[in-house]
Parts: sequence; structure tokens; C-alpha cells
Amino acid sequence: MKPELSFPDASLPRIPAGAIRRNENRLKLSLEAGTLGGAVVLHCQGRIIFHSEARTLATLVAEVLPSARRLVIDLAGIDSIDSVGLGELVLTHMWAEAAGYGLKFACPKRSVRYLFEATNLVSLFDIYPSVPEAVAAMLQEEIHSS
Repeated sequence: MKPELSFPDASLPRIPAGAIRRNENRLKLSLEAGTLGGAVVLHCQGRIIFHSEARTLATLVAEVLPSARRLVIDLAGIDSIDSVGLGELVLTHMWAEAAGYGLKFACPKRSVRYLFEATNLVSLFDIYPSVPEAVAAMLQEEIHSS
């Protein structure tokens, strides 16, 4: 049986430890989950490139979001994203939106922000300068939709 990453709030999902990869030679992406204001925050470090790294992130989001319903992807530690990574982020965003889940992006470095601007993804993604601002925007949207 695989160990699991548990959240302080029992209503949030449990993430199998195998889904979160740290310091493995073949993957250059590390993911850590936590909570803030009722949302799951996924802190990303490294790069979102190639099939395996991009797919790891998308798979984890797909496992967490149905239970959590609100997720912020913290990009502060992301150094680079390639076309496969961008594609996975777009597909993940479209899936979350179609399912009615809240998905926000926060804290992209200047180079990642520039990539989002150059590919016009700033018009698709909800991007915020900080995790607390992304969570606050999510909560505000819920208040207005009620």
C-alpha cells in the first residue's frame, strides 16, 4: 500500500505519494499540496515539460479537483514550460471549466508570464500575482454566483 499525503481538512482528497515526485532523475518537476481558504494549493517547482512531467501535473489536478472543487496552481517555482506543458495546462483548464470547478494560476515568474502572454493564454487562464489573491478571487466568484 502506498503512503498518502493527507490534508488537515478530512473532506479534501488524499493524494497517493506516488503522484508527487521529488528529486527523481527522470522528472524535473516537484509538486506539493496544501490548503488555503478552502482551496487546495498545488505548489510547483522545476519545469513543466515533456510528456511525463506535464502529464504528472494534469493527472494530479484531475485526481484532486473533483473532491476539492477549488484549486490554485502556484507557478512561483516553475522555471520553464514547453509546448507539451502548455497543452496540458490548456486541456486541464478546459476540463475544469467544463466541469464547473475553480482553477486559478498564481505567481508565474516573468519568463512564464511572458510565455502566457506570447501564446495569448492570459486571455484563457485566470492568473494572479499571489496565491492569496487567487483564493480570494475564487471565493468572490462563488459569492457572486450564489
